[in-house]
Amino acid sequence: GCSLPPSLPPASASAGVGAFRFERVREMRRSVLLLVLPALCSAFAPAYSPKLTSFRVPVKGRVGSLAPSLRNSQNFRRNVANNVFCSGNSVQYAPFQYLEERDACGVGFVATRKNEPSHDVVRKASVALGCMEHRGACGADYDSGDGAGIMTAIPWELFADFVKGEDQKKSGVGMMFLPQDDNKRETAKKTVEAVATKNGKFQVVGWRTVPVKPEVLGSQASANRPHIEQIILKSTEGLTGDVLEQALYLVMRSIQTAVKEKGLDWFDDMIYACSFSSRTIVYKGMVRSVVLDQFYSDLTDPRYKSQFAIYHRRFSTNTMPRWPLAQPFRSLGHNGEINTLLGNINWMRAREAVMDQGVAFEKGSDISKLDPLSTAKNSDSANLDEAVTLAIRAGKTPMEALMIMVPEAYKNQPALDKMPEITDFYDYYSGLQEAWDGPALLVFSDGKKLGACLDRNGLRPARFLTTTDGLVCMMSETGVVPGIDESKIEKKGRLGPGQMIAFDLETGEFFENYEIKSKIAKQAPYGQWLKDKQTKVTKQQMKPDRLFKNEIDLIRQQVVFGWASEDMEMQIADMASTGKETTFCMGDDAPLAVLSEKPHTLYNYFKQRFAQVTNPPIDPLRENLVMSLDMYLGRKGNCIEPPSDHNAELIKIESPVINERELDMIKSAKKTAVLSTLYDISMGPQGLEQQVNNLKKQAEDAVKAGAEILVISDFTPTGISADQTYIPPLMAVGAVHHHLLSQKLRLQASIVVETAQAWSTHHFACLVGYGASAVLPYAAYEGVRSWHASTKTQSLMETGRIPKISVEDALVNYRESVDAGLYKIMSKIGISLLSSYNAAQIFEAIGLGKDVIDLAFKGSVSRVGGMSVGDVANEIASLHATGFPETPLKQLENYGFVKYYTGREYHHNAPPLTKLLHKAIREKSVADYELFQESLKNAPLAVLRDLLDIKSDRKPISLDEVEPVEEIMRKFNTGGMSLGALSREAHETLSVAMNRIGGKSNSGEGGEDELRFKPISDVDESGHSPSFPHLRGLKNGDEITSKIKQVASGRFGVTPEYLMTASQIEIKIAQGAKPGEGGQLPGNKIDKYIATLRLSKPGVTLISPPPHHDIYSIEDLAQLIYDLHMINPKAKVSVKLVACSGIGTVASGVAKANADVIHISGHDGGTGASPLSSIKHAGLPWELGLTEVHKTLYDNGLRDRVLLRVDGGMKTGWDVVLGALMGAEEYGFGTIAMIAEGCIMARICHTNNCPVGVTTQKEALRKKFPGTPEAVVNYFEFVAQEVRQVMAHLGYKSLADLVGRGDLLVKRDGAVPTKTNNLDLSFLLSAPNTKDDRSWVHDERTQGVNDNGPVLDDEILADKEVLAAIEGAKELKKQVNIVNTDRATGARVAGHIAKRWGNLGFEREGGSLHLVFKGSAGQSFGAFTLPGMRMEVEGEVNDYVGKGIHGGDIVVRPPAESKFAAEDNVIVGNTALYGATGGRLFANGKAGERFAVRNSRCQAVCEGTGDHALEYMTGGVVVVLGETGRNVAAGMTGGLAYLLEEEEGMVEKRLNAEIVKKQRVHTKAGEEQLKSLIESHVRLTGSPKGQRILNNWSSFLPKFWQLVPPSEAKTPEASDQVLEDVAKEAAKV
Repeated sequence: GCSLPPSLPPASASAGVGAFRFERVREMRRSVLLLVLPALCSAFAPAYSPKLTSFRVPVKGRVGSLAPSLRNSQNFRRNVANNVFCSGNSVQYAPFQYLEERDACGVGFVATRKNEPSHDVVRKASVALGCMEHRGACGADYDSGDGAGIMTAIPWELFADFVKGEDQKKSGVGMMFLPQDDNKRETAKKTVEAVATKNGKFQVVGWRTVPVKPEVLGSQASANRPHIEQIILKSTEGLTGDVLEQALYLVMRSIQTAVKEKGLDWFDDMIYACSFSSRTIVYKGMVRSVVLDQFYSDLTDPRYKSQFAIYHRRFSTNTMPRWPLAQPFRSLGHNGEINTLLGNINWMRAREAVMDQGVAFEKGSDISKLDPLSTAKNSDSANLDEAVTLAIRAGKTPMEALMIMVPEAYKNQPALDKMPEITDFYDYYSGLQEAWDGPALLVFSDGKKLGACLDRNGLRPARFLTTTDGLVCMMSETGVVPGIDESKIEKKGRLGPGQMIAFDLETGEFFENYEIKSKIAKQAPYGQWLKDKQTKVTKQQMKPDRLFKNEIDLIRQQVVFGWASEDMEMQIADMASTGKETTFCMGDDAPLAVLSEKPHTLYNYFKQRFAQVTNPPIDPLRENLVMSLDMYLGRKGNCIEPPSDHNAELIKIESPVINERELDMIKSAKKTAVLSTLYDISMGPQGLEQQVNNLKKQAEDAVKAGAEILVISDFTPTGISADQTYIPPLMAVGAVHHHLLSQKLRLQASIVVETAQAWSTHHFACLVGYGASAVLPYAAYEGVRSWHASTKTQSLMETGRIPKISVEDALVNYRESVDAGLYKIMSKIGISLLSSYNAAQIFEAIGLGKDVIDLAFKGSVSRVGGMSVGDVANEIASLHATGFPETPLKQLENYGFVKYYTGREYHHNAPPLTKLLHKAIREKSVADYELFQESLKNAPLAVLRDLLDIKSDRKPISLDEVEPVEEIMRKFNTGGMSLGALSREAHETLSVAMNRIGGKSNSGEGGEDELRFKPISDVDESGHSPSFPHLRGLKNGDEITSKIKQVASGRFGVTPEYLMTASQIEIKIAQGAKPGEGGQLPGNKIDKYIATLRLSKPGVTLISPPPHHDIYSIEDLAQLIYDLHMINPKAKVSVKLVACSGIGTVASGVAKANADVIHISGHDGGTGASPLSSIKHAGLPWELGLTEVHKTLYDNGLRDRVLLRVDGGMKTGWDVVLGALMGAEEYGFGTIAMIAEGCIMARICHTNNCPVGVTTQKEALRKKFPGTPEAVVNYFEFVAQEVRQVMAHLGYKSLADLVGRGDLLVKRDGAVPTKTNNLDLSFLLSAPNTKDDRSWVHDERTQGVNDNGPVLDDEILADKEVLAAIEGAKELKKQVNIVNTDRATGARVAGHIAKRWGNLGFEREGGSLHLVFKGSAGQSFGAFTLPGMRMEVEGEVNDYVGKGIHGGDIVVRPPAESKFAAEDNVIVGNTALYGATGGRLFANGKAGERFAVRNSRCQAVCEGTGDHALEYMTGGVVVVLGETGRNVAAGMTGGLAYLLEEEEGMVEKRLNAEIVKKQRVHTKAGEEQLKSLIESHVRLTGSPKGQRILNNWSSFLPKFWQLVPPSEAKTPEASDQVLEDVAKEAAKV
């Protein structure tokens, strides 16, 4: 940093500053944030010199030091054997951690029912694989693919020189990756041979060198290419069939261990069996899909014949070439992510230690040296494949194995009402095997069966078809398999959520979903076993009686266990009275727990992880039907063994949050041991670790003695005493869990926690996440009883300010709120089942040292180290001392963690600070700005960057040599705050100010008034404009548009014209205040103006769901980026992420997905309303996120592809410089920008009562808005001047020269937190050395926009007739051929029209462009179509058809030559009409999942849908002339729908009736609307079913249900009352 010299004059005194002096606490160490006091205008000369030190030498051996060699494409090999490393006191995963590796891919299979192999099948699969290229990605060299591969039957003709005739049945082939090094390769081959020939089981027939062409590989893939050979083995005992497969499996499962004994590593030295079977073989590599059959010439050899072929194209978020991780694997091809991976691996290791794997091998086999079943070096897909392969070898079919490991959401499934055996099967195995949970399309084969299944929520596309000449195809996208005669197609279908298809390769039979599952489920009497053996503990009535007789005993118990008054007054009060968590706003501006000077509970050192990009969050509100809190307690059996009634002997609970009665029932059902966590306080700080170890031993002994339930408890009837202290329950649970794992005892018992230290939803999530199966929060229940009995609460009930409820109801409310919170926390990481969340450890620790992690939280990341076990003990002692003070305790301590109170916890956005800033910027006062800085300089440590300093490698320069303020401000942005959350005054003031300084404002989610698209030209001398009368301080020429237009999960107000006016389009994946969650704009904030912009209705709440419904994977994000580049090729596309562990791998995927900008937000940002637990406990500091992203991108050679932007609590020029050094090129300001325009941090934004008109839509309050563009400009000029001053003293002329110069960062002297001196900043200080490599640094003005390459739309727009029709608004019809790789077709045409005519002008002026396409259209067909366009497809379409359609027609009908019944077949993919704002769609066939999700105004007709149709619909009309899936109309707040019910009762069972009501069509207007749409449907598509309905209208009309949300209840289509009211009014007149 820049030190202040003694000569610097003191800041002048100012009224009100004294109140801002923070109370000093005795014996608390204070630190000083070294901020510069810069020259704040050009006339103000600098009055100090910085403390400069020499250039810091990078520390060797850390991640950053690898960068120079990694960026050499010829030297991309890297030692990654030890992916977990410790640096000082931290526990880190390298940014390339394999557990973070995520796949999203294109996958499918081709097979023939004819029981004979064919080269044509292989050829078709190769072509289909090539058509999936856009679903994959390439590395930094733009040539090495992330992976592609094919699994087939063994083509024995290729091995004719080795095996012939009947010997083929006794032989197997191992497809081996081997080292390029000759000596290592020879050792590896001899080792494999030795394993194979051990005990005389196999004869090595020979090795076949696989013919390859290395010259077709990219440089990265070539540098890491293995040598590839095939080993051919023959059974010496004449083994065949399944027994031969088991014997070969034993060889494969022994190779890793065997080569390790020879000093080799299977991963580092590339010794890997792609396949080892007598039936199947896998060809794969780090290649692009179109290169696979060029690299492997076998694949084009006519002798290569197979009855089936599985193909896979990989899109990995990580980019380091790893040939073994390409797919397919041995049994599976997986498109998706396993969100529960760490928990799955831990539980699999627990099973591996105790289960008999011998059932998977030939009887009598020696399995003493088996390779580990799961490993952190494998990806999520590879680990799942290992588990499935084991189950298959143990005798289960692939279908049964996947039913066990990837179960469907079988509860509340109407289709299973008549098949209880399937429900029983799932119930039985739920207690034995936690689900491998996450979005997944799995294609599988064991050589006998072939098939595919989809995850429980249907988050991956999967289409299939069968033909009359015996072809069976399944694919991620339709239209990829070549040479299919449309006239021979007998069925086109899709896989829905949890569904499965299977093909018997031996008999040629094809089976669908429940016929497969029913046959498997009937193999054992699962239902009877559950009835006889399982104990169900249902929710019992709450006890109203108090635990503690005296209130002071409860208060003391709470204080000692870390409660504060805010916990009772906010969290307990809200949860007990409303059943919901506390809502708060404006982010988290309190210090991190490790930097705080106040005592915190251990939970506060853990941050929840969340889903973004690579896997989607789940919607716990509207899609709760796929989620469950069920837990199973007791000794767990072996899921791969044959099923038995013994395995059903478990306790089932409905929620992990239990009460006293339920604990008693659990204790009575199973042998239980109660283990106390209390111990003698006299043991001192060192006693904590000793007692934890004692507890571990007690748990081990109890389990060995037969206990199946371990109750870890801190309860005593009289409460904790002055002589006792405790092990934090979270530490106790984690320690016992990991100890039992290490002792191979974990599956023998379940952990239950009885504790006073659990009241927030975050606490319960931590306890369950680290191994607890149930929690009894006795102090929280007692707190609810205390709250209910208080005079204040009773008074509030009597006056009607809160609901009047009994204490039992309050307790139920509390438990329900915790349950809802657990759903929310699980959902944000994309996990559906609590049993899968259990022990998954989906957290990152901030501020805990290595000894704490090793003691209780092994496997968790703690990248900055921190508190030792002794430090934790001291913090507990501090709480204990507060609970037993010298003077009598009267009430809970108010630490001020949530709200600012003078003398309590420090808040860096405290109201006194805002007053200082307001005075400085309104008067442009340098002195007052100095006071603002002084207050920050003297503040306590709060954020990680407070611990950092800068050591320059240059001498200071004159300020005149530094780039001007204007150049720096160009890099500033404001956060994405929507109009609706902000008032018009606040939103537009920021836009004007940012445009004045050359920066960028962000529209946020909610559209933009077209008035803002043009500069203001009617401003008078007083600064007022008739066009914008609510604003002050305007100038002619001011631009009021936001240069960054946001596209978020709600897609509110996103129209073609909106997108075409953007300089940059931002995809908001997550938000800092509540990453992984959705948002909402309350109805009271939606006036007529806001509703118009958002294309919705006034007063109707608008919800942005957690998932973006068109982004369920990295390839989906790539598609949206593609769509946006299509409509506006001149706008850059940015992706907003929130800092989290593993964000580097996410950012790699985003960069490869063709984004132009990556925006990293910190956890402490966010201005909107959020659950308090989310504000406090989700996400990480931006310093960690930015550092990881910059490192990962640079080390992978991707850094030059994207510009990095950062925001989160930024306030000063010092923050900007630190952000630059860590890798950011642009800098965002959110909360502080609101403060600059007048926000006083009242923190009541969510109530619509902002006292200064910043975050309210109330007219009276908006008039109080004090802000002007000038004040905001003044603030940013102050910040920019500060940046200049820092740069001058560092000796740098340009901010760009500092970007990524992390080598200049050092730990700041004297910055030592109060609680610990063990913080380890090595992660932040080990940046790649970019001093001599500046080629990657972006200059936004000269950097071009990433483009999509040649596209069909460009060909259309190159047609002179088309251009003439657009320019002259004329009529034109054209016919065009289309294939699945033609994506977002029509979007660029629509953008061209919008640029010329706006949203509506083309049709209004007489224009009509009718384009007829023949073939299979790619994703996002017809995106952003405008009025006057008709997009017609004769064929079929894939996902996202009509995305953002604003007008015109989209028509989809089967080819004329097709012979199947269109109404029974799928013609439209998933998520059609997402975010539609107008237009019409007619589809002669069925659609997939989430049809018309987020539809605002489109009218549509289709002939059947999948699950979640009409979800979050806010307007428009949808007609479904066929069957729907589950959860219809969830979250539907507007629009109307008509569902044809041909089987009585089906609509009722599948409808989500939370908001809408169903009624028969009983109004004339409703009938006319319905009939008119069906008539249009028949006219445009020729639908036979539509015609039948019209021909028999009187009999079909009564079969339609009309779905009506409250906002439509009084429309003429839904109610006769409207017409009656009109008639009455007319009569009066």
